[in-house]
Amino acid sequence: MDIKIVIDDKIPYIREAVAKLTTRVVYKRGADITAADVRDADALIVRTRTRCDERLLAGSRVRFVATATIGFDHIDTEYMRRAGISWTNCPGCNASSVAQYVRSSLLLLRRDCGLEPSGATLGVVGCGHVGRLVCGVGRELGMRVLVCDPPVGAPGYVGMDVIEREADVITFHVPLTDGGPCPTRHLADAAFFGRLARRPFLVNTSRGAVDNAALKEALRESRVRQAVIDTWENEPGIDPELLSQVYIGTPHIAGYSADGKVNADNMAIDALCRFFGLPNPGRIHPPRLPAGFVYDGDPLQLYNPLDDSDRLKRRPDLFEHLRGNYPLRREIVD
Repeated sequence: MDIKIVIDDKIPYIREAVAKLTTRVVYKRGADITAADVRDADALIVRTRTRCDERLLAGSRVRFVATATIGFDHIDTEYMRRAGISWTNCPGCNASSVAQYVRSSLLLLRRDCGLEPSGATLGVVGCGHVGRLVCGVGRELGMRVLVCDPPVGAPGYVGMDVIEREADVITFHVPLTDGGPCPTRHLADAAFFGRLARRPFLVNTSRGAVDNAALKEALRESRVRQAVIDTWENEPGIDPELLSQVYIGTPHIAGYSADGKVNADNMAIDALCRFFGLPNPGRIHPPRLPAGFVYDGDPLQLYNPLDDSDRLKRRPDLFEHLRGNYPLRREIVD
């Protein structure tokens, strides 16, 4: 079966494996994929910049869509159901990468901004794949960990009021939702910032949870001590004033380790092969670190988010370029 696949050209490491599945492949910038591109395609493999909805897919022969991401709010799931198009995301694919980002950020806040993790309280909002790993990071650093997951509300979790009252660091790890009993968009709004009791540090790697205008005001009024922001409203046209205010500001790359990207590639290809009944081409493995790299045990040597922050602050207009041309980053030394 020689299926045709349209793939976001910024998904790394995937080409050799896909070449073993089909000769009919189109690689294109995700934001530029059009209805004409997919009209005769059987499958898409995309990221968050490709909106998969009726406008893109109506009249096409697409039967399967994989997004090589955890989040899927760029997938119109109701349209996909009506159209009979199967789709999948990659839950947990880059959870350890985001946990690495949070760990490095906490270490930098300790080094540069006066955070003393041992004895401090970490408030984790959202306890899915990422949140659970971040809880572990906090405990390893000697932090008291409070967990709030508004949609779940399981025993042992606390309410947002406890996070607002007791947390010294608040980090968000929720999906972006607008409906249901617990919508997550703008969980951190002006009212939230007004209720904070301890002038905490704030970390955001989750889409939509933080009202950027409200955060800017909270930083200006010192309700938040410092902020680490990886996901932004209106990407890639982010607020340059907010970028200048935050301690670390990165171009939505918390999950961009090579390890996390390879996990997403493998999950997407596994799902594609299952759907079309194709033989799996085998596992993709991340590239090794450069020869001569000697790890001294400092996590910041493996990954320092200030490097990404410096690049973005110098050229915020290159937000998409920095994401699409991300340097090699590993979570482990192998």
